[in-house]
Amino acid sequence: MLLGLTVGVVVVVIVMAVAVVLLSGVTLASDPTALAKVTVGPVGGTIEHVEAFDARGHSVPIAVSDGRLTPLHRLKPGEAVSVEATVKRPGWVGWALGATKTEHLTVTAPVAEVSEHWMTVSEGSPVRVAFDRPVYAVAYGDTGSLSRHVAADSRSSVSLGSQPATGAVQVAAAPRPWETLGKPSQVSWFPPSDSPVMVTLPAAGAKIGPATTLYLTFSKPVSDVLGSAHPEIVPSTQGHWREVNSHTLAFRPTGFGAPLGSQLRVQLPKPVAVIASSDSGGLSASTGSSAGAAGGMRQTSSVEWTVPPGSTLRLQQLLAETGYLPVSWHPSGPPVARTPEAQAQAAANPPSGSFGWRYGDTPHQLQALWSPGQWSVVMKGAIMKFETQNEMTADGEAGPAVWRALLKYVLEGKRLSEPYSYVYVHREVPETMTLWSAGHTIETAPANTGISGAETALGTFPVFEHIPEGTMSGTNPDGSHYEDPGIKWISYFNGGDALHNFNRSSFGSPQSLGCVELPLEAAAKEWPYTTIGTLVTIES
Repeated sequence: MLLGLTVGVVVVVIVMAVAVVLLSGVTLASDPTALAKVTVGPVGGTIEHVEAFDARGHSVPIAVSDGRLTPLHRLKPGEAVSVEATVKRPGWVGWALGATKTEHLTVTAPVAEVSEHWMTVSEGSPVRVAFDRPVYAVAYGDTGSLSRHVAADSRSSVSLGSQPATGAVQVAAAPRPWETLGKPSQVSWFPPSDSPVMVTLPAAGAKIGPATTLYLTFSKPVSDVLGSAHPEIVPSTQGHWREVNSHTLAFRPTGFGAPLGSQLRVQLPKPVAVIASSDSGGLSASTGSSAGAAGGMRQTSSVEWTVPPGSTLRLQQLLAETGYLPVSWHPSGPPVARTPEAQAQAAANPPSGSFGWRYGDTPHQLQALWSPGQWSVVMKGAIMKFETQNEMTADGEAGPAVWRALLKYVLEGKRLSEPYSYVYVHREVPETMTLWSAGHTIETAPANTGISGAETALGTFPVFEHIPEGTMSGTNPDGSHYEDPGIKWISYFNGGDALHNFNRSSFGSPQSLGCVELPLEAAAKEWPYTTIGTLVTIES
């Protein structure tokens, strides 16, 4: 009987001990809404301390409510966080099992993936994007300009509303309120069609930068639509194609990218179906309508985008930076990186900054010609000088070839070695020619301009031809012909008008047929400064 009583007492003690252990248990586990949850048994005590650290060992602030642990700043989807929770046990349990209990857990912030990247959507139906788990917030739009939308509650699919018949957007999602948006992925939709349908991002016909990546997404796998051939880029653009996924090809320009001021065309090896409405502007049909395609669709083998011309403001910045203008330029932020891609992008989207005169006593006539961001004869002269220096035709036009040469010039760190020079001529008697260069008046000399009926035109003109000696010929006011060989130090600036030497008994009054005649010594001194692109102002 005593033995039985003893066994009974032992059993009761064991049961009580087990009950204490079970009722004082502490667990740390993941949670469907919070980062994690600490669960404490009825006699387990109270949560004393919680710590969390990211993969780099930095502390992650945590809020604790009803045992749920929620980050106080947003985590990235997929980010790993180490959590440590310490529970303080009541006295008698602590005496038996230890004063505290600490649990550890590594949690990965959830990631929401798009369930279907290529969808068939009937005309008039909204585009709905589904995810593999409920999401709290989504953002969608073009690359780099996603618009964020927060749902009233978490849901597994989000409607993008009514959209064009074909389209593609970048979509990013956050499964929890305490997460940032995840990495964007592309979602494309197509109308029902028997033929492969293509959609582009950016949309065909849009304006793009020279370094913009082009995405072509097909309703069927790329290999089924195009075989092994890649599209062709016209005009030829440095870069490479890659398969982003089974349905999408991407062309990433390299170097200076697509030529500025060009119509960039992707020529497909085989025609595909596209929407033939204004929604897909820029499409050029190469064959007839598609049999079996949805209404409003057609076959095409090429799509186009517009690469705008380089910015006048950026052109001024580069010409100032390389010494071709009488002004200097200083960026308000970090300078543009000396890489082809960065320089090409800045050509289309110039950085902010300020211009200033390089010289303290710049003639007011020259200052009046300058306007930041506006095309002027100052720009034309600078471009003509640049073209001459780089063995190009000096037409003063900033076409794609000039832009490419100028960007290369900048990357090579080159700068014009000759000083900036300027000439202004007063037609008021006594007529004079003044040569200014790099902040100094080099000379002021008497000059002869055109007689009545052959006046030297007022205005500012860049020098377009610069020769030490030549024959000048033309027609006199009375209709007779003249031909004067051996004319020295000629700088043509407006049609047949030029700065040059001419033997006269006097200077300072109208005597020429439109040119600016100078004494031999003055012409010889002026000529080295008036190279092609130098501005000449004729004023009354």
